[in-house]
Amino acid sequence: MIRYCEAYLQFLSLEKNASPNTIASYRLDVARYLRFLEGRNIRNLDDVTEQLASEFLRSLHDSGLSPRSVTRNFSAIRGFHKFLLGDEVTSRNPTEAIDSPRLARTLPDVLTQAEVEAILNQPVPSGQDTRQLWLRDKAILEVLYATGIRVSELIRLRQSDIHAESGIIRVFGKGSKERIVPIGRPALQWIERYAVNCRACLRRRDSTQDMLFLNARGKPITRMAIWKIVQAYARKAGVRKEVHPHTFRHSFATHLLEGGADLRAVQEMLGHSDISTTQIYTHIDREYLKEVHRTFHPRG
Repeated sequence: MIRYCEAYLQFLSLEKNASPNTIASYRLDVARYLRFLEGRNIRNLDDVTEQLASEFLRSLHDSGLSPRSVTRNFSAIRGFHKFLLGDEVTSRNPTEAIDSPRLARTLPDVLTQAEVEAILNQPVPSGQDTRQLWLRDKAILEVLYATGIRVSELIRLRQSDIHAESGIIRVFGKGSKERIVPIGRPALQWIERYAVNCRACLRRRDSTQDMLFLNARGKPITRMAIWKIVQAYARKAGVRKEVHPHTFRHSFATHLLEGGADLRAVQEMLGHSDISTTQIYTHIDREYLKEVHRTFHPRG
């Protein structure tokens, strides 16, 4: 069964172009499933019944996993059985008739434009910062808000992905899908200042030459480092909300829609394959309109 698990993961990587993060998550999910089956004395994957698959799903709920993790686990298992059926390892898919757990759509935390401005204004020169890391931090924050890209996309940005003369950047999203995202002049100017005055000092011969954002040791910056940078400046700005890199993405989309941007255009910039994923931001916009109505309308 472990051999089939590895074949499934290879299929996701080569045929579905799944990201390394997805592969790592699905590896853990399928391994958990196989341990469950072994505990039920299942040695042949064709012996898995719909009842057994449903029991596994209940066990995930009972184990205290978050609804999002349960949904991802089930997606991995359903894909695994679909793969086995397609390769004629099994004669049926026991998960086919089981409804996928539904996640409640919650509105993401969004910063006001004033809160974004306050955070963006926090990185400033310091006498102790001889390498001018504040320039890197400023450029990171500006790019997050100017483009709405994911933190995983930010850390993979290369200098060659920045096309300043055209006002665009090239982004590689989930599944290595490429898209072009507009970027404003202020963010581009901070990228240039960082590249000239900070990155040139950080770069090491043994580091990846073209990676845009580097850490203090000259290595490509990590996701966790970005999280810490964002949270530190949010606290410094006095923002009481829970702020993380994805908050800038939510704020980017919401502020565009509040300003009258077309939903399809925002979908393209965010890299959403399904417009229903983008439509969650229209709910925020609707709440904003209702608040304006309540506040200013005589009978609101």
